[in-house]
Order: sequence, then C-alpha cells, then structure tokens
Amino acid sequence: MVKPIVVAVDGSEPATVAVHWAADDACRRGLPLRIVHVCEDFSLLPDEALETQRNYCEGLVAAAADRARERAPGLQITTERTTGNVVEGLIAEAGEADCVVLGSRGLGGFTGLLVGSVGLGVAGHSPGPVVIVRGSAEAAHGEVVAGFDGSPAAEAALEYAFQQARARKARLRVMYAWRMPITGPYAFGMADTIRNIEQGEVEPARERLAPWPGKYPDVPVVEDVVCGHPAYALSNASESADLVVVGSRGLGGFASAVLGSVSHAVLHHAACPVAVVRPRPSSEE
Repeated sequence: MVKPIVVAVDGSEPATVAVHWAADDACRRGLPLRIVHVCEDFSLLPDEALETQRNYCEGLVAAAADRARERAPGLQITTERTTGNVVEGLIAEAGEADCVVLGSRGLGGFTGLLVGSVGLGVAGHSPGPVVIVRGSAEAAHGEVVAGFDGSPAAEAALEYAFQQARARKARLRVMYAWRMPITGPYAFGMADTIRNIEQGEVEPARERLAPWPGKYPDVPVVEDVVCGHPAYALSNASESADLVVVGSRGLGGFASAVLGSVSHAVLHHAACPVAVVRPRPSSEE
C-alpha cells in the first residue's frame, strides 16, 4: 500500500507553508497527499453556530487543497476533517502515513514560541517521520543533513534522509558530533588521549554508516565530523540545507524521554525544515 504524506492545516500562515512543502515532497516522491484538519468538539454549540463552525472547517480544508493543486498540478489529493484532540488525531493519522507535515506554529500558540505544542507533541509520539516546516518551502541548497550517532533512531533517520536526498537529487551530509572532554590547565600532553576519545566516539558510527552508500549509490555522501554539541552543529548546518533529519532520541537520551534533547533543540533552532524520525514497529516495516 502506498502511504500518503499527511499535512495538517489550521488556517495559519505556517500551515500554508507546510502545505506547499508537503505538496512539493509528494510530487518529488510520487506519493499522494492527504490534507487533514482536526477541529475541536463543538457539539454543545447551538445548531446555527455548529453549522457555521462546520462550514469554516470545511472551507479551510478546501482552500488548502486548492493551494496544493496549484502548487503541484496532477497530484493525487484527499482531504479529511476530524473532531477531537489535535495531537491525538494527527498521531492516529501518522500510523497510516509516510510522514506527517506541520507548520512550525499554529493559530493557538504563543507568538514567542519557535515550535508550537502541537508540533512537539506529534514529533514526540508519532510512530513515523514528522516534518516541522521551519523557514521557507522554497529553499534549494541541494543538500540534506542527517545527524547520526549509530542509535536505532539515527538508523531510521538516515534511511529517511537518503530517500529525501535521492528524491531531491541532492547531496547528503552525514554529521557526527563528539564532545571534547573537560580538562584542566595542564592538558597540553593529552593530544593522543583526545584523539583516542574522538576515534572511540566516531568509529562505531562510521562502521554503521558504511553499508548505506551501497544501498543508495546515486546519492553523493559527505561525512562531516564535528567537535561540539550535536544540536549546535546541526543548527549551523541547517543554514545551507534544504532539510535536517534527526532521530527521535539518540544514544545519550533517557529511555523514558519521547523526544531527545538534540532533536528538541534542533526543532527550535534550525533555519530549515526538520524531520524527526522514530523507528517504526517491525510489523510496519
């Protein structure tokens, strides 16, 4: 079964940008587009007000579909209007989707927030990739950036990054970031030790990356080893990237955390769209 790209709309400007991004991505990757609006339960409203609200929601979805058709003529598009909790509704949609696409912040958010609570909630619990569209849908730098540390979530993210790079005919930059150990003022003799630490941090990830270029021989790959915090390195790289792809939680996260500190920070600070990828249950692969 071909899974659609699901894009959430709420009438906000960031949601409109997300529709443009999702339509472009669906066209590039030969996938259908599903436009979804989850509205609150207004069943207790008087009949006249309820009808007005229903018409508004239907008009919102129809307008988004028109924008997508203008953006990508011939694209297969379906729409859905559901009622209930927005995060729960979109997570339910994610189970049958290739990915879920959202704007960075919807109508209900505080203007000072860089990523809204809905985006964080869906990214933290979705069973598949979630793309938060930050920046512009028009960027064309020719590069996809993937953060990689060898964790299962990073492996899933890497596969999605390769698929995106192939569809875009872009270069894939795979970034490993390692941390310099805290040393005292007499660390001048620690060069070999630091080199060994770097190798110990990076080599296992490189070994796990090694088979991937063979699976995608048409995708140029650049390995980028950076000394520093991975969130800072990926946010910097986002300035010249079309998409940054991260795992939902890496090797350094707490097992109970639904969204790791690196992915959380990148969502807030990246200059381009960010995909957060969680490994799907094996029965869905």
